Amino acid sequence: MWSRQFMLARILLLVTLLSIPGALRAEGTPAEKAGFASRLTIYLAKGAPDACGPGCDRWIAIEGQIDQDAAPRIRRFLAGVKETQLPIYLHSPGGNVEQSYVIGRLLRSRKAVARVGHTTATACSAGTQVDATCLKVKNAGGEVEAELTTRNAMCNSACGYLFLGATSREVAPDAALAVHNSRLVLRFRGDPPPQVVAEARQRRIASADRDRTEFIASMGISRELDALIRTVKYENLHVLTRAELYRFGIDTRPLAESMWKLEKEARPFVRKIAVLKKENGASFRMMEWRLSCESRKRVPLTFAGEIDEAATGKSTILVTADAGTDREVGGAPLRSGKVEIWRGSIDPDMVKAILASRSLHVRETISMPDDKTDMTKFDIDLTGLASVWTQLKSSCALSTLNPISPWPATLPNAGTTPPATPSP
Repeated sequence: MWSRQFMLARILLLVTLLSIPGALRAEGTPAEKAGFASRLTIYLAKGAPDACGPGCDRWIAIEGQIDQDAAPRIRRFLAGVKETQLPIYLHSPGGNVEQSYVIGRLLRSRKAVARVGHTTATACSAGTQVDATCLKVKNAGGEVEAELTTRNAMCNSACGYLFLGATSREVAPDAALAVHNSRLVLRFRGDPPPQVVAEARQRRIASADRDRTEFIASMGISRELDALIRTVKYENLHVLTRAELYRFGIDTRPLAESMWKLEKEARPFVRKIAVLKKENGASFRMMEWRLSCESRKRVPLTFAGEIDEAATGKSTILVTADAGTDREVGGAPLRSGKVEIWRGSIDPDMVKAILASRSLHVRETISMPDDKTDMTKFDIDLTGLASVWTQLKSSCALSTLNPISPWPATLPNAGTTPPATPSP
């Protein structure tokens, strides 16, 4: 029989669990949370033409830690936005799990389009995106002039449940969606016996596991994701690989691309990273495209892509653009370990054709030893290239005497998504 003191402690514990429920939190380490506001912020952002895709210059930004009052704020904000198909860009280290489920279901009710991306308000300096002055700008209502990037953007832990709620989900190759098990925070009044605390914790964890399993299933995501989350300790983070994103039904695009990005190195260049699903199986191949500084008459166009080291066929890559299908460049790439590299120079007319096009049409042919030919065709999106090309030309004028940066740069492995680190 339990003692009277033990029974009173158990009654007190049950009352406590009702009045102060244990909070589930799924968030990164303090280092990973640096640069994020302590409350989830939502605002309408406006950028340059095509900033968020072809014909898209307005989006909804959701960023910061998911606090215990986040869902009502998100609901009120979205109720005032009639354009339900504005893309939503998420950048968050995680936070309150129960709130994330509510927000995820809200996004599902709107049939939301969600992407992992970092929004930077132009009214705030790069290093002060989460100070009181900048947060006031973001929370003032109305549109906020902003820039958008997927590079190093993250949606970690509880943020992932918001992301799963959307009906259309996109994770760029240079962004990250990371998961781990949640941490249960229980608060007690009094001093209940350890056995009672342990039993209460066990029940709450079991309940939390059921809630997560139910939520993931209701979003149409594979149970494999739930099984994976159970294996990742709270102290760790597992960045979902491109193959896992595809296999779990999170981002099922056969081709995923980053935005065009200006790299301000000694000799600047613009770059895009893409991952392409291989025809056989669910593995992906990482590749990179570059346009670099050289001269007014010739511009280097460079391609690097992962290859199977055991492959014996000889490959050829040919490239055309929408606005100049009669102009074709390409050749046989050189192999270097796990990477093949093709580098050619294009003339001003080809540059103009590329900048006036929506897509770069790529045809890759592999001649096999048995005289058979394997051909792969895909398109590389050129949206946003014209804007960064203008920036590149200005940067090139200042760096003509500097040495060219080494090529190839470290090419991320297609099997993993590069870990994202928060940027201010």
